[in-house]
Amino acid sequence: MSRDPNVNVVGGALLTCSNEPLTGFFRDGCCSTGSDDHGSHTVCVVLTQDFLTFSREAGNDLSTPRPEWGFAGLAEGDRWCLCASRWLEAYEAGRAPEVVLGATHARALEVVPIEALLEHAAAPEPA
Repeated sequence: MSRDPNVNVVGGALLTCSNEPLTGFFRDGCCSTGSDDHGSHTVCVVLTQDFLTFSREAGNDLSTPRPEWGFAGLAEGDRWCLCASRWLEAYEAGRAPEVVLGATHARALEVVPIEALLEHAAAPEPA
């Protein structure tokens, strides 16, 4: 599988989104992407219950564990690499979760305007 360079939406090196739960198209903890990632799993978010409900209502239940797929289910507060189009859909519905800019891949900008991502930027974590 080919990978795009790991650059984030603000021009720096792509940071890890989450190793617990393990996320990313490549399941490497990062919102890395490449030619095989047709869903563009590039937006690192901090999940909210409102977004999880929205996603379930839209046909993608991220909360329910699926042990047969090795998926424990997600909860409020988890960080996760979302498909850029799903995040944009939630944004347009007023239900988008916060975005971790340093862990969001630059390819997300092909789908989501930077202004929308900046509007929903998560506060930086304390050092």
